[in-house]
Amino acid sequence: MSEGHFNGWIGVDFDGTLVEYDRWRGPEHIGAAITVMVLRVRHWLHEGRDVRIFTARVYAPNDNPKKQCEAAIAMRVIQDWCLSQFGTIIPVTCVKDFGMIELWDDRCVQVEPNTGRRVDGTEAAAKN
Repeated sequence: MSEGHFNGWIGVDFDGTLVEYDRWRGPEHIGAAITVMVLRVRHWLHEGRDVRIFTARVYAPNDNPKKQCEAAIAMRVIQDWCLSQFGTIIPVTCVKDFGMIELWDDRCVQVEPNTGRRVDGTEAAAKN
């Protein structure tokens, strides 16, 4: 594969992955940038990778005007943050599709395909 020609996109969570997060403070609050992840995303962008911020902040259900307003504010705030950190606006989404090849997230648990077994070997009891 030659540089700049990649298949699929990389999803990067926002709160707790790209920026520090301790609790929800509203759509306009953004924690301090997490340098190692910002540098990683800059590298991917330099390589020509398709990187997208994958965050629940922009989820806007049709039947919830308050959440739609918050999501619109969050989108603007994240785009402004992208400009300041990357010099460009990268796509922001809350929708996963078959083009996503990786997800970098502070809450993920990776499982082996088609087995449900955790990759790290740790098995947690199922909670009802």
